[in-house]
Amino acid sequence: MAALCHRGQGDAKEYLLVTSRDTGRWIIPKGWPIRGLSSNETALQEAWEEAGVTKGRASERPIGMYTYQKRRDTGLCIPVETLVYSVSVAEVADEFPEVEERTRKWVNAADAAEMVQEPELKAILRDQ
Repeated sequence: MAALCHRGQGDAKEYLLVTSRDTGRWIIPKGWPIRGLSSNETALQEAWEEAGVTKGRASERPIGMYTYQKRRDTGLCIPVETLVYSVSVAEVADEFPEVEERTRKWVNAADAAEMVQEPELKAILRDQ
């Protein structure tokens, strides 16, 4: 599950990107399913852990899906499909679980689409 975190309206609308821990490439917060949480609740949990989103509201239904390559500890990469939920962000914290492992950045949709590598995620951002 992945969280496409955003704030603002119209021309001032921004999207929150974070760096991946392994390669440092720009991504959106994402993770594996969490037992006991729905898919959109999992997206919110990942937004907290990876980007410090403390107050946000996730869409009930996914706004899209994209595939990325997950590098395993063995070095093997496997394709993973993840559902993307829109998360309207009201507040972010300066301290969060992965603050020392990631950089976060607010950017407009066009810049975000240029910064991420995954073609399907680029398309989702360009549609915003």
